Amino acid sequence: MQIIENAVAGKRYVSSSTRRVPVFNPATGEQSAELPLSTLDELNAAVENAKKAQIAWGNTTPMKRARVMFKFKALLDQYADDLAREISKEHGKVHDDALGEVARGIDCVDFACGIPHLLKGEFSRNVGPSIDSYSDRQPLGVVAGITPFNFPAMVPMWMYPAAIACGNAFILKPSERDPSAPMLAWNLFMEAGLPEGILNVVHGDKEMVDGILDHPDIKAVSFVGSTPIAEYVYQRGTKAGKRVQALGGAKNHMIIMPDADLDQAADALMGAGYGSAGERCMAISVAVPVGKDTADALVAKLKPRVESLKIGPATDKDAEMGPVVTKMHRDKIVGYIDSGVEQGAKLVVDGRGFKLQGYENGYYVGGTLFDNVEPEMKIYKEEIFGPVLSVVRRDSFQDAVDLIHGHEYANGTAIFTRDGDAAREFADKIEVGMVGINVPIPVPVAYHSFGGWKRSLFGDHSIYGPEGIHFYTRLKTVTTRWPAGIKGGAEFSFPSVK
Repeated sequence: MQIIENAVAGKRYVSSSTRRVPVFNPATGEQSAELPLSTLDELNAAVENAKKAQIAWGNTTPMKRARVMFKFKALLDQYADDLAREISKEHGKVHDDALGEVARGIDCVDFACGIPHLLKGEFSRNVGPSIDSYSDRQPLGVVAGITPFNFPAMVPMWMYPAAIACGNAFILKPSERDPSAPMLAWNLFMEAGLPEGILNVVHGDKEMVDGILDHPDIKAVSFVGSTPIAEYVYQRGTKAGKRVQALGGAKNHMIIMPDADLDQAADALMGAGYGSAGERCMAISVAVPVGKDTADALVAKLKPRVESLKIGPATDKDAEMGPVVTKMHRDKIVGYIDSGVEQGAKLVVDGRGFKLQGYENGYYVGGTLFDNVEPEMKIYKEEIFGPVLSVVRRDSFQDAVDLIHGHEYANGTAIFTRDGDAAREFADKIEVGMVGINVPIPVPVAYHSFGGWKRSLFGDHSIYGPEGIHFYTRLKTVTTRWPAGIKGGAEFSFPSVK
């Protein structure tokens, strides 16, 4: 049985903890590894090593840090297939989906390669008599990331490449459910020449999360997960004096206007709703067709598509959707479907009871489609995080917008239309952090930043891109005057331009 190791100070080792949890292959239901839940002493040792290593790394020129990033990116490109297989083995997503995850993570490393330019400050000459002023962005020290199961390679790369390029040392606590992909990425970063102690991986559960949030030498924490945990992380971390960016849950709506290309909209909903078995914080889980005719036609187009979804393990090259991550999560999704039926939603396609020959013990849920869902229903209000798409019918564009505004989450949204006026009004007025116009999953590219509004994000900074650089650095502004420009006599008034 494989034992998942920690990685601290450039070395991998098995935790001394007596607390261990199994890691499963969701496609088969079989245990594939065992994960020790690290002790707080091991966290303290990791932070102490990181603190020492960061001093030299923070003083390393941005150009030299960028060269390590370039080597890391080249190795990620070379071993992308291996990383994707590690993801599929423990998460369950099909290989092409896992490969896409790796590619989006590599994009963030690519962005971090530009760190010499990204850290350039501003300079102003003669802000006062013979006085110049300039700004500088400096690293925080030791920072940490707590990442979810649904993107075990990409989400950590939303965090540590930027943080490390900025001159920080990083402590990563991955999900207990799929820890192997982050370990392979750590191997590649070390092979790229990253100094020992700059990236450390310490596995654990809530005890480790609390240890990170309370540790006085960890200056900032990035988190991605559910809203209740994101709020907890934000409150506990900021109370301890840390910077915190905590990305929470979502209930992403897609409005389908009467003038939309319905085949295009239905295809978009299939990928956005059922890709990665719906285990995405940017999945579209609510379709909002405007008008009865639009709704009837959309559901008619969706039904056969959902029924014909090709579901299977990642080893099946034809599979479009794999299993969900754990048996417990599968049962939770089935419970949501039960609730939808009980509360009166129309179950158009039922994914309960799906079994795959040869993989009967796998954690599969079939694609599920509901119609006539109402806002008071549990399946609408809560994030299901599974292959369940709800159709909520609305009579007008404004009714659809009001529906979105009434939800507690505001992560992502989309509209499908040929009407430029409607699209522009939607983009301008909708109170959601990420918006797609005829794009179902509007995840920003790596040189922009990712983040929702309302209860989808706690903290003042979105993640990765320019916002990531700001989060992992602090601003220093220096005002200078040299003796040749100083006249005799004391100055008692506040300095100003005269």
